Amino acid sequence: MSDIQQTDVAVIGGGPVGLATALLMARGGLSVTVLERAPLDTWSEPGFDGREIALTHHSVRLLEQTGAWAHIPQAVVCPLKEARIETGSFRHPLTFDTRGEGVDALGWLVSNNHIRRGLFAAAQHMSNITLQPGTAVQTIRQGQDYAAVHHTGGQVNAKLVVGADGRFSPTRQRAGIGAIVHDFGKSMMVCRMAHESPHHNVALQWFDEGQTIALLPVNGMASSLVLTLPPQEIEALAHMPREAFNAEIMRRVGNRLGAMRLVSTRHVYPLKGVYAHRFTARRLALVGDAAVGMHPITAHGFNLGLKGQDILARQVLAAVANNGDAGNPAALRAFERQHRKATALLFAGTNGIASLYTHDGPPFRQIREGCLRMADRFSPFKKAVTSLLMDRQPSTP
Repeated sequence: MSDIQQTDVAVIGGGPVGLATALLMARGGLSVTVLERAPLDTWSEPGFDGREIALTHHSVRLLEQTGAWAHIPQAVVCPLKEARIETGSFRHPLTFDTRGEGVDALGWLVSNNHIRRGLFAAAQHMSNITLQPGTAVQTIRQGQDYAAVHHTGGQVNAKLVVGADGRFSPTRQRAGIGAIVHDFGKSMMVCRMAHESPHHNVALQWFDEGQTIALLPVNGMASSLVLTLPPQEIEALAHMPREAFNAEIMRRVGNRLGAMRLVSTRHVYPLKGVYAHRFTARRLALVGDAAVGMHPITAHGFNLGLKGQDILARQVLAAVANNGDAGNPAALRAFERQHRKATALLFAGTNGIASLYTHDGPPFRQIREGCLRMADRFSPFKKAVTSLLMDRQPSTP
């Protein structure tokens, strides 16, 4: 076994939220070690995974603070001008736009792999961040003064361990922290489709009978397709020949954007929501999907992950400035309170919306149509939702 490494913070999981955590902690003067299972080439140059992330104004500011935004080519950043919600054949959409907000975009759509590359590139330039690819964590011993992380390359002793290893987090399980797991019984297929009609930078969420479709604009004459169906139907579409697939997708979207053709790989993800019973333990904090894994219906999962790690970093850095301990229990409790306040109602509400809008029985259809009609006429509601979508509030010191 190699020599024991000493660090202020050990981050388990080098995905976007894990790397953002490392960057904010490091920019605050702490030493950080990031342990990632993937090999270096996959970690530094992740491939397209189908996911387009709708970044809020606050998330972009956080990416700027980490230094990652400068590493994301502006050519791959697509402004979102309007969001539309429809149900069935009811042609009275609920729309959200920036009119009266004094800005040009609700948010910005960026492919997940470009965000990951930008964060990795920024982390590489930080002398107080140690990146350890190809590293699997074996055990974590949480002591009074530090936590010992045993992994395939040796051991790291850290004042604080941050679990950022996904919604089925092994770190969470090792700490004995349970979670609410909501299985929606559906799968989601994501891919990119080129089309002959312009999207005008409008995102569409369409709750049709028997399916849920999202069309998210990307630069050029293309959109990201997000299709939700029972798992067996998604698997059939995922393996369908391209020409047949193109025809089937055009049929499913009602030829909204003219002729469409697949221009990427297809990716399938099960739909499961996760909410950890606790976000902290002794010298341990959970961030990202390890803490809260949202249903993608509100497009807030990644943004909440960034917000959660921002809260954690602020509390930890304040504790270090006060008493020098990155794993200060009071700081971790404050993080948990704030993050739970920011996520609990949204998680429950999102699951409720997902249930309402994915059932096709007669009462559900009528309720959906009535809700859309009333919501579109109630200006205070639309303004509140627009504010939530944009999240322009400055970070609190």
